[in-house]
Amino acid sequence: MIVDEALRLIAGLVVLISLALATWVSPMWLWLTVFVAANLIQSAFTRWCPMITLLKMTGMPETRQPS
Repeated sequence: MIVDEALRLIAGLVVLISLALATWVSPMWLWLTVFVAANLIQSAFTRWCPMITLLKMTGMPETRQPS
């Protein structure tokens, strides 16, 4: 898995988890969805995403290695 794929997976999972928590625990969990959306929007303009920085720090590759 590369950084871009991991980012999409993490964002999607966090949104689904926050929606489930908002449904069954408290509507306040929707703020987590807002946080994810705001980070995705700001990264589109600034070309910097905190999660990508964390994923790179773990050593996740940015591109696929040729086979």
